[in-house]
This record gives sequence, C-alpha cells and structure tokens, in this order.
Amino acid sequence: FINKKFKLCITDFIEAEKFGDSFVLESRVSKEIQKNIHQAVAAAPWWVPVKGAYWRNPEGPDSNLTDRMDHPVLHVSWNDAVEFCKWANKRLPTEAEFEYAMKGGSDDTLYPWGNKLKKGGKFMANLWQGNFPVKNTAKDGYEGTCPVTAFPPNGYGLYNMVGNAWEWTADWWTIRHTKDFQDNPTGPLTGKDKVKKGGSYMCHKSYCYRYRSAARSQNSPDTTASNLGFRCAADSLPEGVKLLKNSKNENKR
Repeated sequence: FINKKFKLCITDFIEAEKFGDSFVLESRVSKEIQKNIHQAVAAAPWWVPVKGAYWRNPEGPDSNLTDRMDHPVLHVSWNDAVEFCKWANKRLPTEAEFEYAMKGGSDDTLYPWGNKLKKGGKFMANLWQGNFPVKNTAKDGYEGTCPVTAFPPNGYGLYNMVGNAWEWTADWWTIRHTKDFQDNPTGPLTGKDKVKKGGSYMCHKSYCYRYRSAARSQNSPDTTASNLGFRCAADSLPEGVKLLKNSKNENKR
C-alpha cells in the first residue's frame, strides 16, 4: 500500500504512534537523532528504536514523506494492516496467495523474472548492494525505499512483489508446511509470529536472502519497522478488471 492512499484513508492512531517509537535502520537516521539513541537490538545492532518514527515520519521527527508519496507505507504492524483491510472491505493475502501472486506465473524460477538477480544486466527489484549493514552502494538507484512502480511488474502485472518493503500475510508462522498439496493452505490456527514475504531494500545475500519467491520470514503481530508494510487482497475483482492466468499450477505450495 502506498503513502498517498494510506494518508487519505487512515483515521486513527497506529501502533507505532501508540508505542511512541519504531525500529529504523541506523544508517537511515540523522546524526542529530542518533545522539539520543542509547540502545539497539542485540542480535541486529543496525536496528535502533527511534522515538516519533511512524508512517508519516519514517526515520523519526526530522523526516517526512516529501517525494515519497508513491513509496510503500512503512511502520505498519500486522494488527494495523488487518484493521485497515477491514475498513477497506478487504483482507491480507494468505502466504500461499502472496507467493502465487509473487511468482507471476513463473513457477520454476528463484525470482519472478528468472534465476539470476539481474535480467539483461538490469536490476529488477530494490535490494541492498554493497556491504550490509555498513554501506548500500545503491547501484539499483535507491538507498532506502523507492516508488512502487520503479521496477517492472511481474507476469501478472503486479509491482513491487520483491524487495522494497516486507509485506504482511494473514498466516501464523510455522517452520514446516505440510507436504500434501492443498488449495490455498492457511497455516496453523494460532502462533506467536505472523509470516511476511517479499524481502526489503535491506535484503542482501550475505544477510537476508529472503527475496526469492519461496522465501519467507516472520515477526510478532505488533512489530513495526522502517522496512515493513502490507498490501490488501480481495475475494472478488473490481468491476472491469480481468483476471490474468498464465501459470500451469494452481495456488498450491
């Protein structure tokens, strides 16, 4: 979901605002704000809690959405995303639905566009280049998030399914899925973490090789961060929109 549309629709406080802070990649935070940060995530010290960071101020109070209205909305928890989807008469996609949509009909490749990270020498998604977390050389054109249409769509015409920002799914996290083929499996009934898919601009093969179509990760439902967003799913197509079908397989994993 992009900032421009989220701004027009949001009418209540989201969890990052209620908590008073949210996690931000340290290198994206201004030197002035860094002076007042005295803690970090022990297992991932590049993540720092920034007071006043939320979707309108992604890197804290001295940041804003100028020139980022067509970027993905960030700092949205799973709980926030679910409430927004309800308001919009939609829902979050299941993990299986997201993966199916992410592949765009390319069922036997690592990425929607093939088995190599680049296609024809061109970057196909907003990911990390360089030495993580020290330096993002931004060879793909972006150090942080980018407009959701900055890279080509997949075979289903869907943009931004890989990289840029992680996206929540409806499913509870499980380490292993059943080996039996199922039509749109929905995972366990309960759990501690929710599944997120797609990877983000912080993903690099040396650290977070989770931008492959089959890759996945998890966070608690109240987690908010500067690389975490969502998109809505619907059970019926809007009037006038036709369904594209160019995959051999059904929505199975």
